[in-house]
Amino acid sequence: MRQGVGHDFLVRPGAHNAAYWSASLPCQMLFFQRWFARNAPQPAVTASGRRVVYIGDSITDGNWGKADGKPSSQRNLWDRNHLFGSGYMYLCASYYQGYFPDRDYRFFNRGVGGHALGDLAARWQEDVIDLRPDVLSVFVGTNDAERHLGRLLRADDPKTVPDFDFADWERTYRGLLDQARQANPALKIVLCTPFAAPCGKIVEGALGEYYPLRQRILAQCCVILERIAADYGATLVPFHRLIADLETRLPNGDATYWVWDGIHPTPAGQRLMADCWIGAAARNGVME
Repeated sequence: MRQGVGHDFLVRPGAHNAAYWSASLPCQMLFFQRWFARNAPQPAVTASGRRVVYIGDSITDGNWGKADGKPSSQRNLWDRNHLFGSGYMYLCASYYQGYFPDRDYRFFNRGVGGHALGDLAARWQEDVIDLRPDVLSVFVGTNDAERHLGRLLRADDPKTVPDFDFADWERTYRGLLDQARQANPALKIVLCTPFAAPCGKIVEGALGEYYPLRQRILAQCCVILERIAADYGATLVPFHRLIADLETRLPNGDATYWVWDGIHPTPAGQRLMADCWIGAAARNGVME
C-alpha cells in the first residue's frame, strides 16, 4: 500500500487456513513480482553493435570528414556522405553496414594523411582508447619508410644517417597495442601490412634510387607485423602480398592501374584491398 500498488482484495468463502494460503500466496507473489518488474526504472538503451576503428595514414584517411589531413577533432563528424572517406575503409564499412544492418556496426575512420607510427602514438588516446573499439584495425608503415629515405636525401653524407630502427618501431607498435588491450582485454586486433609499388614518383629521380631500400624496409616491417600478430592473436591482412600479386597482372601494361603513384591505390586497388580485409576478418571471426 505504501508503494501505491493497485490491488483488489476479495473476500473469498471458506476458512483462511493453511490450504487457503498455500494456494493464495504464490498467486499474490506473482502479481507483485510482475508489477515491480513492469514499473522498475529501465536502464538506458545503448548500442549493442561492434565499434570498429580504422587508424592509419592517407590510404586509410581517404579525406574522411573533408578535412585534408586535419586532426580528427577538426573534421566534419556529422556529414554521412563523407564520414568514411573514399578508400578501402569506406568499402569495408559499406559492406558490413549494407549487408548486416541488424548487427548495428559502428565504424570510425581515424586515418590521417602523412602519418607514421609515432604520429599514431601521439593521438592514440583520442583516436583509439577514447572511442572504445571492439575491433581495431591498424595500417601504418609507408610514411616511416618515406621519412627515413627523406633523411638520406637531405643528408650531406647519407652514410652518416642511422639505419632504420626496426627494434624501436616494433617496441612502439607493441606498446600501443598493449594500451588498447589494457583498455579492452577482449579487443580484436587487425594488423595491415604496408606496401609500395614500382611506379610514380617513388621510382623516379634521386628518390627512385632508394626504391630497393624502401622495399627492404617495408618488407622487414611486414615480418615484424607477422610476429606481432602471432603474439597478440591478431588478424593479419597481407596488403603487401596483394599488391605484389596485382603488379604481375597489369591491364594493358598500365603500371598505375592498381597503385597510381607507388603508394596510394586507385579505386580498383582500394576495392581489392577491402576484399582482402573482409576476407581476413571472416576467416578469424573478427566481426562476429
